[in-house]
Amino acid sequence: MTQFDWPALMRLGLRDLRLRPDEFWALTPAELRIMLRLDEAAAPLTRDRLAELARAFPDIKGDNNG
Repeated sequence: MTQFDWPALMRLGLRDLRLRPDEFWALTPAELRIMLRLDEAAAPLTRDRLAELARAFPDIKGDNNG
């Protein structure tokens, strides 16, 4: 289960975004992420994610004629 830092989220929403409490609590998590621009930065590539991608898209040996 993901733990949220509610005090920090409320500070961001109420102070930084200047939302009224009813506006803050009416937001979905996705809307809040967009407003805070959290989706703009790409997540770093971890070893586990690289291994997952390597399994999903393995290198295929063979001729290079397409």
